[in-house]
Amino acid sequence: MSVSVNRPSPSGEGIRTDWTREEIRALFDLPLLDLLYEAQQVHRRWHAPNEIQLSTLLSIKTGGCPEDCGYCSQSAHAKTGLRAEKLMDVDTVLAAAAEAKAAGSGRFCMGAAWREPKDRDMDALCAMVAGVKAMGLETCMTLGMLSPGQAGRLAEAGLDYYNHNLDTSPEHYGAIVTTRTYQERLDTLGHVRASGMAVCCGGIVGMGESREDRIGFLHALATLPAHPESVPINALVPVKGTVLGDMLAGTPLAKIDDLEFVRTVAVARIAMPRAMVRLSAGRESLSESTQALCFLAGANSIFTGDKLLTAGNAGADADAALFQKLGLVAMTSAEPARAAAE
Repeated sequence: MSVSVNRPSPSGEGIRTDWTREEIRALFDLPLLDLLYEAQQVHRRWHAPNEIQLSTLLSIKTGGCPEDCGYCSQSAHAKTGLRAEKLMDVDTVLAAAAEAKAAGSGRFCMGAAWREPKDRDMDALCAMVAGVKAMGLETCMTLGMLSPGQAGRLAEAGLDYYNHNLDTSPEHYGAIVTTRTYQERLDTLGHVRASGMAVCCGGIVGMGESREDRIGFLHALATLPAHPESVPINALVPVKGTVLGDMLAGTPLAKIDDLEFVRTVAVARIAMPRAMVRLSAGRESLSESTQALCFLAGANSIFTGDKLLTAGNAGADADAALFQKLGLVAMTSAEPARAAAE
């Protein structure tokens, strides 16, 4: 079938939120080189082709989450030996943010292993946001579900992005999480959007899902009332002691095919042209060649540093060496999140 990809004018006309599953499926089914060509055309209309945003992710509250997400080592249901910790103090978080900025990051993301934040924690969280913003860094938090009031407070503190992933397709979701519904995730995204913050929302591939589930996942993102301004694409890191880590260990499903991962990135870029598409967890398992194909497919943001929450990451030195090989440069500034959301 014929697929109308986003080829917008500078005024922003042509952004679609009415994608059908059939259209998303047709993109996945394109010959890979044709798909990459289409994705690169879209990418160059909206983004500098050789600039990559560097982001740093800090776990500000680790372990003990009551949710049963099958991929997560921080779930209280997992048997990973990870000890629950308290929320970091504000000064420790700000020191980490300053270190990230000195290393070249333009965005600082803070994650807490909660079902939702308690109101008693909001003062400290807002102080973290304000302090990181004062350094000139873009800010993002992921704290679980939010009430409208909590979203409003974070927005008032200056939080640029709030991350809340859909994880997978609506159909596959119940095999991954049972303690929080898909609709609850959509409700939180609605509260974030209503507060004026930009949305960071993506998911994880390689969780034993089918291509049809990857189609459904991207369809769910691309048909939100407004596209997420940031779309993290994670490859599952199968951790021993988690439901999925134990289930997939030693099976052909333990790692998603590299070219299927590239296809997923390319379709995300075509369907959501304005978004920052971020290579997130699992990037350390991708070869340099596969990462290069992901950048060609339209990925333009990565997490840098040695650690993502509790999982390992490639590290700044490895990233710098890869950038030099590919002729990529770190993005010096990104379009302000609120401006992008308008």
